[in-house]
Amino acid sequence: CDPAALGDMAILRAIFAEIIADLALHPLGRATWHQFPEPGGVTGLELLAESHLACHTFPEYGSVCLNLFCCRPRRDWDFAARLSHHLGAASVNVRRLDRPYRASTPAHA
Repeated sequence: CDPAALGDMAILRAIFAEIIADLALHPLGRATWHQFPEPGGVTGLELLAESHLACHTFPEYGSVCLNLFCCRPRRDWDFAARLSHHLGAASVNVRRLDRPYRASTPAHA
């Protein structure tokens, strides 16, 4: 990723907003952001009704770790194209872990 983009709070906020809007997620308030001193990156956290969206950027390594945890099924989001567009990502590795949540049966039903 472009190191300058990884330290740009406006770009990171735009990525969060895009994910939230595109996937119809429900923020529980305002995101929390922390920018580390140069050459450090940014940490962001958005609490969601569905769980959370978080990022940690590492400009000194040209990388970002983005985590979206949802406790409900959601459609795919094109992380590769969007992170390439916003951050100049040359390579994107997406790991998806589906958790088969279902209603549990009470022990004394």
